[in-house]
Amino acid sequence: MLACLWGFLYSSYFRFWLKWILRLLTGKCELQRVLGGSKAGAQRALGIEHSLKSSKNKVLRNAVHVEEAEVEKCVRDIMKAKKIKEEDTGFKTNLHISLLQISGYTRLYLNVENLRKVPYDSDNKEHEEQLIELWNLLMPQEKLKARVSKQWCDIGFQGDDPKTDFRGMGLLGLVNLVYFSKHYSNEAREVLSHSNHPKLGYSYAIVGINLTEMAYSLLKSGALKPHLYNVVSGLPQMEHFHQFYCYLVYEFDKFWFEEEPESIMHFNQYREKFHEKIKGLLLDYDVVLTLQNRKKH
Repeated sequence: MLACLWGFLYSSYFRFWLKWILRLLTGKCELQRVLGGSKAGAQRALGIEHSLKSSKNKVLRNAVHVEEAEVEKCVRDIMKAKKIKEEDTGFKTNLHISLLQISGYTRLYLNVENLRKVPYDSDNKEHEEQLIELWNLLMPQEKLKARVSKQWCDIGFQGDDPKTDFRGMGLLGLVNLVYFSKHYSNEAREVLSHSNHPKLGYSYAIVGINLTEMAYSLLKSGALKPHLYNVVSGLPQMEHFHQFYCYLVYEFDKFWFEEEPESIMHFNQYREKFHEKIKGLLLDYDVVLTLQNRKKH
């Protein structure tokens, strides 16, 4: 109750006067102080995002939703509204980057959400080709004898037709599995091998789809902002989401074997523990969760 009251009083009254006093003391508006006093990446972009969303100026508030083609104009409008000289190229450049990061995050979420909403369709040639590609990437030495086959269980699907396993995450689940297998082939086969452990094994594909849901929920909640703002100095793309997913799969496999669960029946418990670990890492302004520094195969 007290926290809510303080939040209301701060945002409604104290924040205005604090900004006014700091502007008198420094001769700079809040945006100038954030851009000048924060290092590039999450710290700066999150500070700018908070400042814009909290502003009473409509031009500033709307800036977080600006389209890519309008960013340059938006920067000029903000500089005009805050009476910042056109010659301040540092401010202009850094604000431009921050706006691309902020609005790009929302656009990335919408793109991911749209892909998630696409159901797997066995009558769609492209969907089927991606599914067969997944098999070939993970099992290059073994030929798939039939499209509907018990062999799919060898890479962690539940039955003889994987299409039923994509219901929750749609095509996004398949695209993530294929991306990991294509861009990190050795790591993917290594994780698949671990998943066949006689005691600590798990269903590789099913867990992979489950981790797609985790990556999706972190993106949707905004928790992934620090990571993406550090990784991309501009517009985050779908590839950056896929790369984060690859990190989750590889790290979950390590986590699972370090924890040594008694049974796969405890999966949800350990999945949630891993989820909390990742959320904790994402609270760090300097966080970067990617396999990019590892050798790609």
